[in-house]
Amino acid sequence: MMPLRVLLAACLLTLGAIVAKASGADSSSPSASLSLASEPVSSPTVRGIWRAEVGGGFRSDTESVSVGVGASSGFAGFGSHQAHDLALASCSYGHMLGGVVGGWEWYRGNFELRVELFAGAQFSPENDWLVGLTPHLRYHFATGTRWIPFLDAGAGVTATEIGPPDLSNTFEFNLQGGGGVQYFLRDNVALTFEARYIHLSCAGISQPNDGVNTVLGMVGLTWYF
Repeated sequence: MMPLRVLLAACLLTLGAIVAKASGADSSSPSASLSLASEPVSSPTVRGIWRAEVGGGFRSDTESVSVGVGASSGFAGFGSHQAHDLALASCSYGHMLGGVVGGWEWYRGNFELRVELFAGAQFSPENDWLVGLTPHLRYHFATGTRWIPFLDAGAGVTATEIGPPDLSNTFEFNLQGGGGVQYFLRDNVALTFEARYIHLSCAGISQPNDGVNTVLGMVGLTWYF
């Protein structure tokens, strides 16, 4: 009969060979796949709106929804007689007009078409309401960081109670231009800071038509999807 210690040594050698073979097994084997599947896998950063990394330019199908509030400081100039101070709130919807343009130049980025609905009131020199609808063209610079500056311009229509000596009609046009910066709190949510010049007038449809001129500062949130 085989001595017990010889049998024990043979069992240990066999077990060692099995363990060594298992440790060197191909990861494509069912047992390896099961082991890998059971281990937690870290999820990559969600970048559905980005062409590559965060801040590297938006994908061409990216859309946005924004809300914001702000106040303006008016000035008597460009023909107007009074300084008109406004408080406004706005919401807007946007859609990128294509992919990243500009190659790898410093000005590379995306064009976005936005439609903004705004409403608020003049609080100086009088209390008067206003509401408007304005299409905007915005250009986002692709910086490769979470700070994305932009330039913006728009022209639309406004209904307002503001009257003489600078305006005379409820119906007015609005012209806007400015810029700002967005800081992405998350990969698809940005805190937005902007400043814009706003001009209201009726293009000579009625008189007086000296216009309202004001510089608006706004802060808001933008969701991209």
